[in-house]
Amino acid sequence: MTSVAGVVLFPGAGSSSTHTSLVAMEDALSPIPVARHDFPYRLAGKPFPDKAPVLIASVKDHVRAFAESLGVSASKIVIGGRSMGGRMCSMAVADENDPLDVAGLVLVSYPLHPPKKPDTLRIEHLPRVTVPTLCVSGTKDNFGTPEELEVAFSVVPGDVTWSWIDNGRHELAKADAEVAQRIATWVSAL
Repeated sequence: MTSVAGVVLFPGAGSSSTHTSLVAMEDALSPIPVARHDFPYRLAGKPFPDKAPVLIASVKDHVRAFAESLGVSASKIVIGGRSMGGRMCSMAVADENDPLDVAGLVLVSYPLHPPKKPDTLRIEHLPRVTVPTLCVSGTKDNFGTPEELEVAFSVVPGDVTWSWIDNGRHELAKADAEVAQRIATWVSAL
């Protein structure tokens, strides 16, 4: 029996909280309560994401409100999401001034770098990620190869579990159920 009281999920930059992968995760995690949230720019109908501080604040607000609604501390909640959504969750956990204390972090298709720009790494916060972390990525993701991701995450002091989707690209097309089941298995073991 898991000690996790709930899970909060966020979408990637180009999708919403109704993305099939997030719905599949919610279904697989049942009966654990799950909240799926959109970022402010999506709710405002804007096509491009807000700056990171706005996105990070949104993560913190949604996670803390969800924990409060369940009558638990945020430390009993697992957070995560796809691509940018997961990255913002990892940045909220690693915030130097107001870190979000959670039970775990789920990063699906972590966007390590923009496609074809392997030197533009998004890793400055990773040494401050101290919570158990599950990374699910495709072996053919153009935002980070398995080797690039493993090297980048070697600075994470918390436990990092890797789960690779063979031949999967960034969107992990047709792998929603498989990804969701791997996440549910990991969360249930926390």
